[in-house]
Amino acid sequence: MDYGAFPYEEPYARPRRRINYFAWTAAILFLSGFALTAWLGSFYIFDQPERPDSYRILQRLHKIDPSKRFELTAAPAGEFLKAKDLYDRYVGMGAAELAKTNAELARNYIRNYQQVRGLVPYVVGRYTIIAARELGPDDVFTSGMVALTHAIDSGELLMEHLYPARPEVLPLMKQTLNPGLEVKLERTHDLSAVIHAERLADGRIMVTAVPLLYGSYTVTRGLGTFRLEPPLSLNLAAGWPLFKAQERATVEQREADHRAKIAVAQGSVPIPGLSPSATPSRAQNELVRVEQARPVETSALTPAPTHAEKLAKATPARKGGKLAKKQKLESPTPVSTPPQPVVAQRSAAPTSTPFIVASAQSVAPTVAPAPTVANAQPTPIASPTPVPVLPAQPVPAETPGAALASNAGGGSWKTFPPGKMPLGRLIGTGDLRDVLEHGLAGERVYLKGQFVVNFSDANRAVLRPRTKLTDKVLHFGGGSSTRIIVEYPSGYTPPQQGAGVSRDEMRPYEITEVRKQEDGQLNVFVREIMQP
Repeated sequence: MDYGAFPYEEPYARPRRRINYFAWTAAILFLSGFALTAWLGSFYIFDQPERPDSYRILQRLHKIDPSKRFELTAAPAGEFLKAKDLYDRYVGMGAAELAKTNAELARNYIRNYQQVRGLVPYVVGRYTIIAARELGPDDVFTSGMVALTHAIDSGELLMEHLYPARPEVLPLMKQTLNPGLEVKLERTHDLSAVIHAERLADGRIMVTAVPLLYGSYTVTRGLGTFRLEPPLSLNLAAGWPLFKAQERATVEQREADHRAKIAVAQGSVPIPGLSPSATPSRAQNELVRVEQARPVETSALTPAPTHAEKLAKATPARKGGKLAKKQKLESPTPVSTPPQPVVAQRSAAPTSTPFIVASAQSVAPTVAPAPTVANAQPTPIASPTPVPVLPAQPVPAETPGAALASNAGGGSWKTFPPGKMPLGRLIGTGDLRDVLEHGLAGERVYLKGQFVVNFSDANRAVLRPRTKLTDKVLHFGGGSSTRIIVEYPSGYTPPQQGAGVSRDEMRPYEITEVRKQEDGQLNVFVREIMQP
């Protein structure tokens, strides 16, 4: 008997299994590769939404916002280029550079211009429609119409102008967007951004533009107005441009035949590449954008009290016989004075004057002293003098809000040398929320900070606070939700678009009002009070 063996040891136990280190290593490497691929794939998808597969994935994840309708004073900063400038910009690019530029243009549009590097190119000038067709599910924009145009002052540039709209307005658009119609794009009314550029086989450049305002359009010689709508989604798999090579060649051949017929009818010989000397009569019509009428906010005006109500308020009921006697003696005085406001408020009503005269005549026999009657009679005659002034007195109490909303500029107010303005509270852009909640409270509030000019006009400018790197990281690259609308006095020159503006405690802006829109946009209305 072996007494040295452990009593609990089983002589026939199963041998211990060896650890497969190779399998574990392969599994760890596979999982690490999968994590790295997912990490790189997220950058590929989120940083390149202009690719059809990335756009489709982001749309399923609800990471694509619908296209935004911009306002003229809140549009992204850009540069306005004519046909010659557009041609010179894109004709010198190589194939790789042009593809990179097109990817950036489409990416900016998909992101609603939240992360724009540089300035957005806007199209200005006069263009003539060659052909127009309805958009369908096989196009990038699936609803609306697209017009193929050529620049009037440059034959080397073509433009396909998009008109996204709802299906119910398509019949009117088809009647309006006819070949030969002139499209006039001006920097004061239109913001048509370039979202694609294509170099054709013959060396010409064709750009694709879409209006960021999505406004209403009409023709100068015709009836009907149609309104554009931002697209809900895009079909990027359809590819750019919208007019493919074969379709464009057919359209241009048809246009060339049409011009040849006109030239033969007029007795001139058509030269290839040049338009005939005589301009067709159909080009006299123009397509222009019109501003949509906004409803006027009517304030609740209290109706003017009647003559009987004024007498009742002027002569309240009193107790006692002695007071009643005094009331009879004092009754002529309130009868003669109320007609003044009645005449001022009812200046246009023809019935107010007879009532006043009748009341004055009825008072004359009851009062014994003659001077009292003489004082009561001239009152209706002298009252027409303040008629134009009194009805306008309640208006200034309601108009400051409307004046600040429009911020037309060009007024006149007192300006001060640097550091010599009246005492007030100095705040930065981070304290504007507090002003929005509590208001100005009757005190002067000044604004300081670093700003960038987003829009500049004759007597006004729209600024954006200059965002820091930390703000961009915390907000994931989102744009600023604060807009500074500056009003300048007459004779001042606003800063140029894209310039930087720095204001400190010596040269601040004076805040007049702070408003917040439904989408969270904070509008700060200020005015320039510093002397140049």
